[in-house]
Amino acid sequence: MTPEETVRAYYDAVRDGDPLARFFVESPDVVKFGVGERLTGYAEIARGLREQTRTTEDWTLESDALRVVDRGEHAAFSDDVRMAWFDAESFAEHDYRTRWSGTLTRVDGESTWKFLGMHVSAEVDR
Repeated sequence: MTPEETVRAYYDAVRDGDPLARFFVESPDVVKFGVGERLTGYAEIARGLREQTRTTEDWTLESDALRVVDRGEHAAFSDDVRMAWFDAESFAEHDYRTRWSGTLTRVDGESTWKFLGMHVSAEVDR
């Protein structure tokens, strides 16, 4: 799987409610910034993503500008994504224009890529 295919597979997994931690490097140094959170270390990311999957449903992720730079052992990506979901605990709908960026690294030889870092931020009206 290429880095771009990995990013798209992550988007699909979010939409489908599949486990997400498997996309991240199992390291205490990995980090994921979400719209309202900072998760540091694989254990915290895994916990946060399990909770997200448990408490949300009906995800929409619409990629508008995915760009990936592959440098052999490492890759970087950026994207503009419309992100919407239903929060099953607060019964609230959320819909944001977001910006995504991050880095990936090759693991397990040549065919598997995982996130070293991910940053998602909501666009702010100016």
